[in-house]
Amino acid sequence: MVKVAEQAPVFESVMAYQAGEFKKVSLGDHKGKWVVLFFYPRDFTFVCPTEIREFAELENEFEAANAMVIGASTDSEYSHRAWFEKDLPEVKYPVLADTTQEVSEMYNVLGADGASQRGTFIIDPDGDLRWMNVSDNSVGRSVKEVIRALKALQTGELCPADWAPGSETLGKE
Repeated sequence: MVKVAEQAPVFESVMAYQAGEFKKVSLGDHKGKWVVLFFYPRDFTFVCPTEIREFAELENEFEAANAMVIGASTDSEYSHRAWFEKDLPEVKYPVLADTTQEVSEMYNVLGADGASQRGTFIIDPDGDLRWMNVSDNSVGRSVKEVIRALKALQTGELCPADWAPGSETLGKE
């Protein structure tokens, strides 16, 4: 079972769709960078594109924080291409096609219906899972909160409730 403060489950050579192309993606490809891995239930749905677009709109903020965004669902790379080319052309980050459901199982977000639940995971440059959030599929996540959590983790210090980048921390543990 996936746990915060332990090594994140490592996936290798998972087919993905990225900006018009198919490619294989491995977690190890991003060693030395922060990784924000998010799962969403299905392509061609209603809540999912609102989150996917927000990750795309804020991708520069993730990049400025030395973080790579990777999306994932259990749909195929062909489904991703059809949906992203038609409705989400602004998305440039890779989206895993977890058709075997292995990555969703590794991260404990596989729903009984075979779709991924809405899970978000922040993995540090050493491959440790530092933050996670899994929610009901009917409620979209706040990508701004993911950025806030990422930046709080990157301070290496204790951050109080509602801490924001640029605010004082509580110091080291």
